[in-house]
Amino acid sequence: MADIVTTTAVIDFTAAREPFELFETWFGQASATEVNDPNAMSLATVDGHGMPNVRIVLLKGLDRPETAGRGFVFYTNTSSTKGFELLSNPKAGLLFHWKSLRRQVRIRGTIALVANEEADAYYASRPRGSRIGAWASDQSKPLATRQELEDYVAALEKHYAEAEIPRPPHWSGFRLTPLEIEFWHDRPFRLHDRIVFRRPDAKTAWEKTRLYP
Repeated sequence: MADIVTTTAVIDFTAAREPFELFETWFGQASATEVNDPNAMSLATVDGHGMPNVRIVLLKGLDRPETAGRGFVFYTNTSSTKGFELLSNPKAGLLFHWKSLRRQVRIRGTIALVANEEADAYYASRPRGSRIGAWASDQSKPLATRQELEDYVAALEKHYAEAEIPRPPHWSGFRLTPLEIEFWHDRPFRLHDRIVFRRPDAKTAWEKTRLYP
């Protein structure tokens, strides 16, 4: 792993020629320094009235540059508010902020569901309690009491006590295929370093631009 970059010892990341390798380097360094959830990212969507929504989700996959359909993968209830917004308007933004490294990465792109086989494999890797939870939570819908949720969890645990827990039909993964990735690094006096990679579609080569801070 490369040396950790700080504001007093800066490696010129702006020399990078493509964004995926640079992101993987930064993500690896964040995994070694962030106290909690280096894979946490803000996910921004838009509802049917044009109003924005943003929440934290966890990155669960990053396809490598040579892989078809490459992108940033996360999982959720597709009937939730974010699921509905992603299916209705399949474009989104992501933001990683790693405070220990004084870095952030902004990503914008198009959204598509992952293949059923991919969702099945990830769901099967989750802890049993999380698999039960995916069935128990009618995510984003009104809940009368906490006890109602806990009673439903208990009923599901009893139902699947001696059985495999299948993936719910309303639970899957989304892949964001990036069309824009911006890397930001804190520098003294707010004279930060910023570079952005852009492309009109996933088949076109990236163009890189340095930005004013």
